Amino acid sequence: MGRRSERLSRQGMLASETGDDDVIQVVSRAFDVLRCFEGHESRLGNLEISNRCGLPRSTVSRLTHTLTRMGQLVYLPRDQKYRIGPSAVAMSTTMMKGLQLRNLIRLRLQDVADQLPGTVGFVIPDRFHLVYLEFARAANALGLHEATGSRISMATTAAGHAYTAALDPVVGDALIAEMEREIPDGAKLLTPRIEANRRHLRERGYVVACGLWSPHINGVGVPLWSPQYQTYVVTTIGLLSAMYDEKRLHAEVAPQMIELGATLASLLEGAEGDIFSNRIERKSLPVTAHNNNKIIRTEALNELEAGTRRPRPARSVRAGDGRR
Repeated sequence: MGRRSERLSRQGMLASETGDDDVIQVVSRAFDVLRCFEGHESRLGNLEISNRCGLPRSTVSRLTHTLTRMGQLVYLPRDQKYRIGPSAVAMSTTMMKGLQLRNLIRLRLQDVADQLPGTVGFVIPDRFHLVYLEFARAANALGLHEATGSRISMATTAAGHAYTAALDPVVGDALIAEMEREIPDGAKLLTPRIEANRRHLRERGYVVACGLWSPHINGVGVPLWSPQYQTYVVTTIGLLSAMYDEKRLHAEVAPQMIELGATLASLLEGAEGDIFSNRIERKSLPVTAHNNNKIIRTEALNELEAGTRRPRPARSVRAGDGRR
C-alpha cells in the first residue's frame, strides 16, 4: 500500500510539473504572437502570424481567439485580420506615462546625432531582438529610419553584438545555443564573431559591426548595465558605410559613443525606479571627458534574458582596465 501511495504521489507531482510547463509554454507563445505586431496600426491574419512566429496555424488560431477575448487583440471582420487591442495599448500607455528620464536620454542622443550623420538609439533586449526605447537622428541622416518601438535583430546589428558580448560568457553561450535551435541563420552570424566581440569590448569598451544588417550600414554599440532591469541595455549608432568605414568608426565615432555611454550610465544609476517612472529626481548632467575605459557597471545577470535558469554569481567590470 505504501509503495502504491508513493507511486501515485510521484505521478501527481509529475502531472503537476507537466501542467506548469504547459502553462509556461502557452504564455510564452502568446507573447510570441503579440511580438508579431510591430506597430499599433499593424494588421495580421493567422497565416501571417504563423509564418512570423513559426507556430502551427491551429495553435495561432487558439491563441488569437483567447487574446481577443482578453482585449489584447481586436478582430477586424472586413479584413479578416487582427490588430493590437485596447488592453495592450492601455498597458503600454501606463508604462510610458512617466517620461522625464527618457527625455533626458533623448537629449543626450540628440547631442551625438547633431555631430554625426546617423541614427543614434537606446535599445533594450527582447529575446533575440532589441527594441528602440529612444532614438535621435541627424537632419542629414540617410539609410536608417528606425523609430521608438522598432525591433532590430540581435544577430545582425552592432547593438546586438555589443549586448551578447557584454553578457557573462556562460549566459551568452546559452543565448546563442537557443538561437541555434530557433533562428539558426542568426546564430551562424553571431557565433564566429562572439569571442572577438568579447575581447574588443574588454579592451576598448565598444563593439562594431560592418555590413551585417545591410552592406550600406556600419554601426557601433556600447552596452550599459541597467540597475532598473538587471540586464544590459545598449546605446548604438548606425551610419552609411560609404561615409564611415571601419577605420573611421574606431577613430571618430567610438570615442563619442563611449562618452555617451558613460553619461547614460550615470543617468541610469541616478534614477529612482524604472526607466518609465515619473518619480525621477532632477540631477545635473555630468560632464564627461573622453575615456575609453569608463563604460560599464555590472551587477547580477538577468536569468530571463540569459535563456537559462541557473543562478549566476555577481560580476563587475573594473573601470580601469575593463577586465572581469
